Amino acid sequence: MKDSFDKKKASKIDPNDPRFKIAHREAWIGVILVIINFAWWYGFAYGLGSRPVEEYTYVFGLPSWFFYSCVIGFLVMVVFVVIAVKGFFKEVPFDDEEGDIR
Repeated sequence: MKDSFDKKKASKIDPNDPRFKIAHREAWIGVILVIINFAWWYGFAYGLGSRPVEEYTYVFGLPSWFFYSCVIGFLVMVVFVVIAVKGFFKEVPFDDEEGDIR
């Protein structure tokens, strides 16, 4: 019984539905944000953290590499995600075009 329902539901999926294009674009935005986050973290963590410990500088009691890569990086990424969600993401209805039939 469940198989026939799943097949009927799958046959109604339209690959030309504009929601797929929107979801694809938003997924790429998410991937770009992850790459930016990793590049920021890696750049500061290994750029400033590759010196001998005796040469470290400190910000608020934390090593500067940790402060800039983890603390400031987190805050920057929060701002980037908010900008991405408010500026580039669209609200997409999840129900069918015809409406739900129960």
